[in-house]
Amino acid sequence: MRQPNLSDIALFAAVVEAGGFRRAAKRLGMSPSSLSDGIRRLEEELDVRLLNRTTRSLTPTEVGARLLERLRPALDEINSALNDLQEDPQHPVGSLRLHVPGIARHILPTLLDGFLTRYPGVTLEINLDNTFVDVVAAGYDAGIRYEESLDKDMIAIAIGPRRQCFMAVAAPSYLERHGTPQHPSELNAHRLLGNRFASGKLATWVFVQGDDALRITPKGPLISSSPDLLLAAACAGHGILYTFEEYIRPQLESGELQPFLQDWWKHFEGPYLYYHNRRHVPAPLRAFVDYIKAFNHAHHSS
Repeated sequence: MRQPNLSDIALFAAVVEAGGFRRAAKRLGMSPSSLSDGIRRLEEELDVRLLNRTTRSLTPTEVGARLLERLRPALDEINSALNDLQEDPQHPVGSLRLHVPGIARHILPTLLDGFLTRYPGVTLEINLDNTFVDVVAAGYDAGIRYEESLDKDMIAIAIGPRRQCFMAVAAPSYLERHGTPQHPSELNAHRLLGNRFASGKLATWVFVQGDDALRITPKGPLISSSPDLLLAAACAGHGILYTFEEYIRPQLESGELQPFLQDWWKHFEGPYLYYHNRRHVPAPLRAFVDYIKAFNHAHHSS
């Protein structure tokens, strides 16, 4: 068997990806006949049929599909290497897709302002979604999560505040009517505003003091997956809310919400930007990671 031409292998991958010679030829800027010649040459050199051709469709044979599956990472690596030659690390161009939980809307604005100003060639697409997804399989470049839910093969970079906590709060009018709880166990007798995850699971409230931990299942006038609705209900005096400090900081400062049970609030480590541990990192993501590291360093040392 003669050693096949690497460009013919790339042509084969392009034809399968495009689903036909005509579409692939258009993408590659070559004639369908020369593209067909390249595939025929490859099949002769390998002495196997790689494509099932019918008048309506074109699909890889079993052997062709197997070959493509093995070659895909190598072809991607070659494309990445060629792209790297054309990339200017100081002026990256392209899109950066991030999958982040709702809480990140309070972390990102400060970061994004500087990043978008510094890298005008980067288009950011941010999906705010509290569900857990495989970011790579879903087509994202990176995501934001908390440490306990990170996979082992991910690279993680600290982003946002390094210590966060859940705060128990209520409107002064609610506390005047129902009294201020002095211990988490008293919450069972109160009207609680509960958060339901997209998965359908109701978020349990966890209170911690030393070695003691209490778990409360919120029961009350409103359960919602919308933090904004829960916040509005709390401000209107309909019940107690237990949520991220970042969500309610403006209402705390204005006095619309009043904190209590401070000694029992649950504290935890802040979130991370994470991405797959692969050799090639696209230029927009590399720029974002470098920017976050510099941002962290500036704020940590100031």
